[in-house]
Amino acid sequence: MRCEDLGETLAAAVDGTASLDTVVRTHVDHCLRCQADLVQYRRLLKAMRALRTEVLEPAPGLLADILATIEEVGERHAIRSLLSGRRAAYLGGLAAATAAGAAGAIVLTTRSKRGRLPLAG
Repeated sequence: MRCEDLGETLAAAVDGTASLDTVVRTHVDHCLRCQADLVQYRRLLKAMRALRTEVLEPAPGLLADILATIEEVGERHAIRSLLSGRRAAYLGGLAAATAAGAAGAIVLTTRSKRGRLPLAG
């Protein structure tokens, strides 16, 4: 039996959701590592139970600070969304203008080549 495989079993035993069979109990009785794990699980469970009864009072103004921070982050996200949407529109317009300019240059170049007279010679 490996100690690494008993972690969840030991935690469940301390929690009370499972019981240890005789093979595991015999191993734990002779294994210092598993005994230490049981002690740690018991301490953890005791600390968690103590937290249930402990009531923490938030500092004055904490809720207002949290809500203001959430609102600020939301506004920044909205502004970024607007700017990125506009950026896409600007880039689309720039691409269209560039394509139109290139097409115009091609048309002008072809027309100017047709209008030339061949040199005599």
